[in-house]
Amino acid sequence: MISDVGTVMWKEWRELLIQRGSLRGGALGLLVVVAVFSIVLPLQIGSHWVESPMVLFFAGWVPFVSTAHVVADSFAGERERHTLETLLASRLSNQAILFGKVCTAVSYGWGLTLLILLLGLVTVNLVHGRGELLLYQGIIGLGSIALSLLGAGLAASAGVLISLRASTVRQAQQTLSIAAWLLPIILGYGGRALPVEWRAHLVEAITASGMTGIVFVVIATLIVLDIGLLAVAMARFQRARLILD
Repeated sequence: MISDVGTVMWKEWRELLIQRGSLRGGALGLLVVVAVFSIVLPLQIGSHWVESPMVLFFAGWVPFVSTAHVVADSFAGERERHTLETLLASRLSNQAILFGKVCTAVSYGWGLTLLILLLGLVTVNLVHGRGELLLYQGIIGLGSIALSLLGAGLAASAGVLISLRASTVRQAQQTLSIAAWLLPIILGYGGRALPVEWRAHLVEAITASGMTGIVFVVIATLIVLDIGLLAVAMARFQRARLILD
């Protein structure tokens, strides 16, 4: 099983770097994202970047956006290139194909986010270090690593689920892009729909738990969402139906 997942990942990475035009075509957009989150924002925030809660938000949102761009191609791209039938006719199990594509997307989004976090740290130290080594503070650093992994996992699980039924890559990318940009808005304004008493209790609980407690709650929520979406994707991955589609 593990070797089969590795085989699918190798195939996906080879196509991602050599054959697909999506990554090359989106290179400028990736450079903009990297520049903004690893240079512009750290320069603006200064030495407080290493302890800013904003880093946690970016660490969860950036991998979602970047992973969504790649995972949309997972099955919709195979369908457009007329290679889906060949893949499904192989000896690889359903789980190996699905996990291989999910793991490829996660490794891409997570790796890109870790690179951005590292470059942001380098930027802050070069400009604001003043001879002192600045490092991400406790929960900010560890939380960013965990949130970036789970954010990439959320996009990969949701993206595979959408790509399974999307007729084109563009259709899958549009759906995921809308979700990626709406996510911060929903999180920011969704709380206003709650009753006043609920909001008061929520604020009280957040205040009492502190930053560490909030991060752990978000991590636990993302774990549940990732597992749930992946389970749904596995249930909907029906070889015969995909071949007929």
